[in-house]
Amino acid sequence: MTDLQKSIEELSALSPEELAIQRDAAMDAALRLRVALNKGEVRAAEPDTSAASGWRVNAWVKQGILFGFRLGKLTGLTLSSVDSEDWNFFDKDTVPLRRFRIEDNVRLVPGGSAVRDGAYLAPSVIMMPPAYVNIGAYVGAGTLIDSHALVGSCAQVGERVHISAAAQIGGVLEPAGALPVIIEDDVLLGGNTGVYEGCIIKRRAVLATGVVLTGSTPIYDLVNSRMISRKSENEPLIIPEGAVLVAGSRSLHKSDFARENALSIYTPLIIKYRDEKTDGRTALEGALR
Repeated sequence: MTDLQKSIEELSALSPEELAIQRDAAMDAALRLRVALNKGEVRAAEPDTSAASGWRVNAWVKQGILFGFRLGKLTGLTLSSVDSEDWNFFDKDTVPLRRFRIEDNVRLVPGGSAVRDGAYLAPSVIMMPPAYVNIGAYVGAGTLIDSHALVGSCAQVGERVHISAAAQIGGVLEPAGALPVIIEDDVLLGGNTGVYEGCIIKRRAVLATGVVLTGSTPIYDLVNSRMISRKSENEPLIIPEGAVLVAGSRSLHKSDFARENALSIYTPLIIKYRDEKTDGRTALEGALR
């Protein structure tokens, strides 16, 4: 256990009154945590081969983020615009925007994107405008975050991931031990996809346009004639490595009313597993990097 982890766990256990007395120490711990998150030295979740899901949650990281919010006071922030009047924003002073330098080697294309302090973007990440990365998120090298995309709080995104336009990766802060959304290496999230509530998307999986996943979403694997779902409320939904998902539907045959009106409900379908043809269609363009 590091000194930072110990400090955050002790401070998180304090009442609001006790935390107020130790405000200076708590503010220092919150700042140290954001700095460590910015550098990728600590993560809200990290790979763990001993875990059934392959990932371990670092609950203390989310505890530190949460008490950082508790400590914060609403403050004004003014950003200068190139071609219009200044923009005014209001947020907690403990969760400012992150400032990048050219040495970070992250491409932030002009046009209204924002990254909260306490989020890690690896060198060679590209962020198209407008897009947003929230505190606690981790984004691996070579990943593209396209326009109108969201990487939510504490989401873990691997290397060479393509997050297409309007894709949404949900954030998870509470409860502190809950597994955040995890997107492993070489995944493609198509346009208008959504991944929420502790889902894990394994390596090289492909979510076609419009696929939406939550922890309670049943997945129908047409290749292996099986249904995939999480085993309990405390476990994640795991999308297999290389799976190719499309948005589908299934009939609601158990209800007379549904049968009479030919009603169906949305469901994601695994229609194949990744092959050379899929690789060719989803290959990232090196020239853009």
